[in-house]
Amino acid sequence: MKLTVVGCSGSFPSAESACSSYLVEADGFRLLLDMGNGALGELQRHCGLYDLDAIFLSHLHADHCIDMCAYFVARYYRHDGGRCAPIPVYGPEGTEQRLTTAYADTPSASSMSEVFDFHTVKPGTFEVGPFTVHTERVAHPVEAYGIRVEHGGRTLTYSGDTGVTEALTELARDADLFLCEAAFTDGKENIPDLHLNGREAGETAARAGARRLVLTHIPPWTDPQANLADARAVYDGPVELAAPRISYEI
Repeated sequence: MKLTVVGCSGSFPSAESACSSYLVEADGFRLLLDMGNGALGELQRHCGLYDLDAIFLSHLHADHCIDMCAYFVARYYRHDGGRCAPIPVYGPEGTEQRLTTAYADTPSASSMSEVFDFHTVKPGTFEVGPFTVHTERVAHPVEAYGIRVEHGGRTLTYSGDTGVTEALTELARDADLFLCEAAFTDGKENIPDLHLNGREAGETAARAGARRLVLTHIPPWTDPQANLADARAVYDGPVELAAPRISYEI
């Protein structure tokens, strides 16, 4: 598998990065994990507008899904060959309604489903193209999911947004690459079931036996170097900060 960081800023875009969005490729299939603020523009550096094969939305906060409204425009009003066929979109219950509301119910309340084939995510295992994926509910104020993506004997785990939870540890069990949010600063924010700090991300990776940790979803007001140091203090494996346009072979 190839993982490309499209955007990795948490809560809102930074001057350097769009919000959460990650492109996973294998066997010519392209799966996008989240499409937050600013992601659609950056995505076009890595693939064509109409080259995605499926989209997974971890939850329905704007910094993970709002550019789906812009992508709707690109697919619905395509000018070079007619409207696009529906692409599979996997998201929490109510995804279609949330995106339709964000786009103000136009052209109609059912227009989103003309270009997006919505599938409701629940905890479980299913196939997406060449990938076997496993999803589990994680600890966040809204319905949110972490995802484990497997292909060719390799594993990628993406946390989505979450506080500390055993579900995430199991999703990351023996993962080759663990892409984990670290939005909070240890000793500064202490809000249960919302976000992880760098230390908690490192502790989760260590408990899971993950082989590599990449910290992501760090907001512009959080010091990424502090979170990196906190993760390294409790996790012995390789750990680094996500950055836009960086790719990983898994």
